[in-house]
Amino acid sequence: MARVKGTTARSKHKKILKAAKGYRHGRKKLYSQAKQAVVKAGVFAYRDTRVKKRKARQLWIVRINAALKPHNIRYSEFIAKLNKLDVGLDRKVLADMAVNYPEKFDEVVKEIIA
Repeated sequence: MARVKGTTARSKHKKILKAAKGYRHGRKKLYSQAKQAVVKAGVFAYRDTRVKKRKARQLWIVRINAALKPHNIRYSEFIAKLNKLDVGLDRKVLADMAVNYPEKFDEVVKEIIA
């Protein structure tokens, strides 16, 4: 019988320690601390991809609402009219237009209100 070398454990440890690169103190050097940190980081990453989408949509809504103030129309009324007329512009595009192309956004609003 030949002696068993611990290549499996070593490769698992190396994988975790590589993932913990850039962490501070023992969390990058010590396997058990690194494993905890990597698992926790994965939990945060999974959760925050959804939070990021949520925050982006909130920002788009705030920008559209601010751009609608001069037209004296509320955001909810504007979106309702957009949906009723079946306009194919989503909140992301509308927010971008409101920030970068305000004259085009004004034209869209006038079309929707009329």
